[in-house]
Amino acid sequence: MRPLAVLIGIVMGSACALCSGLFLTWVTLLFLPRDDANQLDSERAPLVLAIWVFAALTGVAAVSFYGQIRERTWRNAAHGLLVAALAGAVWVYWPRR
Repeated sequence: MRPLAVLIGIVMGSACALCSGLFLTWVTLLFLPRDDANQLDSERAPLVLAIWVFAALTGVAAVSFYGQIRERTWRNAAHGLLVAALAGAVWVYWPRR
């Protein structure tokens, strides 16, 4: 396997793990008693945003990985899209003052 495919696989696996963990956190919040859930209402919107961001990143990484493994002609465009998706995730989650 080529080194770029390994790096894309690492990104894909990490994004998938983050998305899965965030999704299961959301599922857990659904089963909380209403009294406890009220304390976490302000966290629901950021959690859903994080799920969407990392689900999109996982999807883009999977397409890029497939293009790299199968050596498709469109793989460079997919790699560029992956870099843009990573930059978007960093921009959303970079700490601000």
